[in-house]
Amino acid sequence: MTLRALEFYSGIGGLHLAFSRAQSSHVHSIVGSFDWDQTAARVYAHNFPGTPAQRVDINTLSANALPEADVWLLSPACQPYTVLNPNAKGAEDPRAASFLHLIRNVLPNMHNGPRFLLVENVAGFETSSTRDTLYNTLVSLDYHVKELGLSPNQFGIANSRKRYYCLARRAPFEDEMILPAGEAPRPLVEYLDDSVDEAYSIPTKILEKWGRLYDIVKPRHTRSCCFTRGYTQLVERAGSILQINEDLDTTEVFDRFLAAQAAGEQNAVAILEPLRLRYFTPDELLRLFGFNPVSSASHANAPDTNKPIERTAIAAVGSEISAIQDKDGAVDISAKSRPSTSSEPTKEFNFPQDISRKSRYRLIGNSVNVVVVTKLLDYLLQCEI
Repeated sequence: MTLRALEFYSGIGGLHLAFSRAQSSHVHSIVGSFDWDQTAARVYAHNFPGTPAQRVDINTLSANALPEADVWLLSPACQPYTVLNPNAKGAEDPRAASFLHLIRNVLPNMHNGPRFLLVENVAGFETSSTRDTLYNTLVSLDYHVKELGLSPNQFGIANSRKRYYCLARRAPFEDEMILPAGEAPRPLVEYLDDSVDEAYSIPTKILEKWGRLYDIVKPRHTRSCCFTRGYTQLVERAGSILQINEDLDTTEVFDRFLAAQAAGEQNAVAILEPLRLRYFTPDELLRLFGFNPVSSASHANAPDTNKPIERTAIAAVGSEISAIQDKDGAVDISAKSRPSTSSEPTKEFNFPQDISRKSRYRLIGNSVNVVVVTKLLDYLLQCEI
């Protein structure tokens, strides 16, 4: 039997990858993919050439025009809801219209609607009127709903990226969802390229003016800040940068630089050069986002993220998103993975060569964490196992 899915706001295909990797006794197939971003659509087609993908304004979709599917996967625009934007307009933002159209006009009018839905958005979505519309519509259509707030670092990944998730299905959720917990994330070094071009070094002019504002991490660290679509274009709250020289004390070196700068030394920025500060490369971010596994020879010591470890149960009712302790009857989603249920061959995710570095960062920053969504789909689809 084939489990069919529609992918809305498909981007470069993070939801596609997660669905293909989720545990189920069925073959998984994406039967429709929709997005308006032309560059994202090119990357998607490059990696998933066999998937029916449409570059389309989702506002124009209708219930009659959509193929029947068991699963809907949705990752609508986050800009209307992000806490990083004090002027976010929520449902009044034009970018929120297409998602509201799907929830208000399309889903209720499907002849055979999906049995499962997964929605991903930024933290902050849970307090919006759009969330209320989503929740109330799902309940009115007799879906059972779970809402969660999760970050990759809860799954042993060295990255903080808090996101809102809504899981809905026809069958009741009989058990609580269990997360891996109690094990430190793997160090960043295990996600890094073996060699990196000097082009990824932080430009001297930027370090001189804004260097003190960066979040700086070292390869041995087990954390990084949320990477956004503005990575390399913005300094604050856009993502961490790497200090390759781990022997130097970051604070001490920056204190010397700032003192020299205040004293009027013309080449004070040279003090920062021994730190060897650089951006994460797109390939490194693809590993942190779970698009590609940490599986090359240089990363062979990476811990097994599939092994059962200490667990935490996650539960939420309405807009209350919280973590609770393990209890009887909880489902362990950190259990060993089954063989892939995708009908497509496993391959390395990559970008067409003519996609610019700036576009690669933008597209990754707009994407989901594939590992987190895969685990959520394991839980959502458990009644199909």
